[in-house]
Amino acid sequence: MHIRTTLLLDIELPKLAMGSIVIGTGSGTFYATKAVAARCAGRAAVVLYPRGYDIRSFDAILAPAFDNPFPEPNLITIPANLVSADEAFYNAGVEAFKARVGEIPAGPKVGVIIGGPNKCSTMTKGWAYQTLNRIFTAHQGAQMWVTTSRRTPAEVEQVVDAMAWNFKVIYSNDHFNPIPAFVKLCDVLYVSAESTGMISEACTFGTAEVRVMDNLNPGPHKFRRFVENMAADGYVGGNRKVDLSRQFAEARRLLGL
Repeated sequence: MHIRTTLLLDIELPKLAMGSIVIGTGSGTFYATKAVAARCAGRAAVVLYPRGYDIRSFDAILAPAFDNPFPEPNLITIPANLVSADEAFYNAGVEAFKARVGEIPAGPKVGVIIGGPNKCSTMTKGWAYQTLNRIFTAHQGAQMWVTTSRRTPAEVEQVVDAMAWNFKVIYSNDHFNPIPAFVKLCDVLYVSAESTGMISEACTFGTAEVRVMDNLNPGPHKFRRFVENMAADGYVGGNRKVDLSRQFAEARRLLGL
């Protein structure tokens, strides 16, 4: 971190005008953001909660609610992760999907996005079999689409591969990304609960009703808080979409824009 920060200060700083606004995205950028902003007498803004730092030393902070940020005048709470995408990205994804599958059938479409286990979640063959069978039973007659990810265990991919999907991507065999098309075209979209970034994306873009496949370990942790908060606010289990226009307006105010 020290070497990277030194390079940033010595090489990148001359490109910044005095009084620039410096924005850091991710925990690895917090120190550099403060340092560069101080050197150019600018303002410092970060995305994610800079735990362990002097919170008031930043001019604006966009922090997900699941991090339980302590209220401060410069802190703006957001319900989900920020997603870097636009309509052009999704339109390109839909066109790529159509090029692969041909004409999109009429009728209801159900997408399933499967991630993988982490320190707060488990993903087993038995979980996959029971969860996916419930989804098929609940949506008889619908187009059923699925994709796994680079994190999906092999035994789970085997369960997925054996089922009668209308469209499927098994990531270990095929790296095609159908998720932009799923987000835009599906009526209902299931996402495994540990995939906070994908849940955030599905709850921000498209029109699908987003549902969560619960594979979280017991006990309080930020993944559980995230899913419960999103459900309580109507983003999960409903059609409400995340709108951050108010939060962005407040960030611009704090940064003097």
